[in-house]
Amino acid sequence: MKLLRVCVIGAGGAGLAIARHLTSQVDIFNVSVFEQASSLGGTWVFNEDTGTDERGLPIYSSMYRNLRTNLPKEVMAFPDFPFPSEWRSFISHQQVLKYLEDYASHFNLYKYISFDSTITSVHPITNEDSHNPQWEVVITNANTKESKSCIFEAVVVCSGHFFDPLIPSIPGLEYFGGLVMHSHDYRDPHPFQGKHVVVLGASSSGQDISLEIAKMAERVYLSHKGHLSCKLPDNVEECRPMSCVSSDGVVHFDDGEQKEVDVILFCTGYNFSFPFLQSDCGVEVSDNRVTPLYKHVFSTKYRTLSFVGLCLRICPFPVFSFQAQFIAAVLSGKAKLPSEEEMNAEEEQEFKEKLASGLRKKYAHFLGEKQWDYMRCLAQLAGVQPPSEACENLYKFISKRRKEFLMDYKMMNMSSLLMENGKRK
Repeated sequence: MKLLRVCVIGAGGAGLAIARHLTSQVDIFNVSVFEQASSLGGTWVFNEDTGTDERGLPIYSSMYRNLRTNLPKEVMAFPDFPFPSEWRSFISHQQVLKYLEDYASHFNLYKYISFDSTITSVHPITNEDSHNPQWEVVITNANTKESKSCIFEAVVVCSGHFFDPLIPSIPGLEYFGGLVMHSHDYRDPHPFQGKHVVVLGASSSGQDISLEIAKMAERVYLSHKGHLSCKLPDNVEECRPMSCVSSDGVVHFDDGEQKEVDVILFCTGYNFSFPFLQSDCGVEVSDNRVTPLYKHVFSTKYRTLSFVGLCLRICPFPVFSFQAQFIAAVLSGKAKLPSEEEMNAEEEQEFKEKLASGLRKKYAHFLGEKQWDYMRCLAQLAGVQPPSEACENLYKFISKRRKEFLMDYKMMNMSSLLMENGKRK
């Protein structure tokens, strides 16, 4: 039987997950993984530099020097590959990268990866089966700039979404005379020594970076819509969303408060961007909603085009693993997708429910605690074991503890809690 040629775009955690589950079926799939960088790991590869690299390509990583995970390793691991037991629960980015390298070695994935390979174009070659086209993929060598065109029966997009900074439009920002930067370019707190800093955004990165720079800065103003229910450092003050900058460079908030600051630091997330997907791929990205997709994975128009890693507020590696197993099951014929109309209707219904719950369009792929039902659904569709209930309970526990004890929740060791919870089940 002719092998199904599959192009995997990206060798971060998502790309490695799909490569692992496709290459376990060598009698069905011929897998090629293309990675723009010179090494695997994607966003987990720390780079001291910002802007562009020596090849003129944008620096992909948003990793900063002292980052430790905000989820314990006990809930972060791929289901079939635990983190080393001797590591503490909240680990460094260096350890996560080592884990991904070990994962690739354990499942013999390196031989499938072409490094320094940028995907510059993907478009479908339509045939009599309108839902299952072949794909022409143009791969450009990141060093020599030479390009080649290859044909595949399926494409899996695993290029990530933490590399194109989202900077909101702030009226009068051009009047600000201090430093303006995005968390994508943040590396360490030393440039903020003695400064007054506004941090826009209080999601995970905004909270963690605020705590770190508070050790150096004179004052940190954490600007966001809500209110944190935990203790913060004495020099961190919560403020309302930033509304504008006046002509004298003073920052204004939407409740009328004003602050003179030295730095504006955007922790406002990223744009979803797939510049290599041509318009005839049928994928639209609007305000970070990627559509039309079934289960946040499969193009409803072309069933041989899929995505791993779009979902927000998740345990990445477990979700990647279940998405990958779902894709492998569909591409191998072990699982069937509904009709295009049924898939579109389900996607639209889920989106309407999100809007009704108060989420904005840009959170179309937000899961949070619903990720566990989502993974159970994918597991059922793929015919594989569902996620551990003990891991789900630990995730909910640490989420609650983070809200209550932001400054010190990472001091806990979760292994014993996970073991006790597992025994009770």
